[in-house]
Amino acid sequence: MSQPRYSIIVPVYNRPEEIDELLSSLLNQTYRDFEVVIVEDGSTIRCDTLIDRYRDSLQIRYFFKPNSGPGPSRNFGFEHARGNYLVVFDSDCLLPPEYFQAVESSLRINNWDAWGGPDRAHERFTATQQAMAYTMSSFLTTGGIRGKAVHIGAFQPRSFNMGMSRRVFEQTGGFRFSHFAEDIELSIRMRQLGLKVGLITEAFVYHKRRATFAQFYRQVSNFGRGRVQVGRAHPNEVKITHWFPALFLIALVALLPLGLISTTLFTIGALGFTLYLSAILIHSYLQTRNVEVALLSVPSALVQMIGYGSGFLKEKFSSTDRTAKNKRRM
Repeated sequence: MSQPRYSIIVPVYNRPEEIDELLSSLLNQTYRDFEVVIVEDGSTIRCDTLIDRYRDSLQIRYFFKPNSGPGPSRNFGFEHARGNYLVVFDSDCLLPPEYFQAVESSLRINNWDAWGGPDRAHERFTATQQAMAYTMSSFLTTGGIRGKAVHIGAFQPRSFNMGMSRRVFEQTGGFRFSHFAEDIELSIRMRQLGLKVGLITEAFVYHKRRATFAQFYRQVSNFGRGRVQVGRAHPNEVKITHWFPALFLIALVALLPLGLISTTLFTIGALGFTLYLSAILIHSYLQTRNVEVALLSVPSALVQMIGYGSGFLKEKFSSTDRTAKNKRRM
């Protein structure tokens, strides 16, 4: 078996149906010089028998390991990969047919050390999932960095759609965090090493996100926690913009008590939130041309901002408590 140019690494935990859809999308790639490495991260609902159906159509290898989280699982996949380039996707992604052709074309022109691509919503996704996809990429919420050409050169790839040369893995050692913002932390170290990291706008994936707003809340809350953890490892990497969801949450909680103090201040605050959510509604409709998705984008944005903000504040103050306790012990 010849050495593939690309090794696709996909960690999975109890989601065989997602792996099935991802592998099905890989069958349609116009560029096929790749292998697939599936890393089952201690799942109780395994996908090994499902993978057997694809062995005649794809170069595919399957590994089962004890649960450790996505970061170590991707590193495990890197160590077992045979390709010159290592590509990671989340299990809930689908690839358009031209994905690897777009990557190959960009690498030949730009010679990236590492790259990332944007995510989009597929028309087959539910309206709720499409709304989540909109808010996760919108400049009006915590998104906005995915798919924007202005970020070329300073772009931080995310693990739902990230690639790197084997040399980059050897230089960085891969992911250091097991959960929560492990991709951001790795992207920061790649930048600090002076590696050439770029955004390939044509190499997008369809990213499903979660099925319900409750699941979405837990996911974005972990994103908020992860940003604080990144700040501990890299103190200069938490900017004022990362505080925006936390400030949004604080303002929202303070709105009702504010009404007890001043009707005028309450009215101003309520008007501000109304205008903000109206902007999301209008912008979502202009982006998606779907009334249902636009309407669902409003609660999606609220869940995203409140979830991220609460996770950020919880992790921030818990880390402050730990720091204070450590100082008292000294």
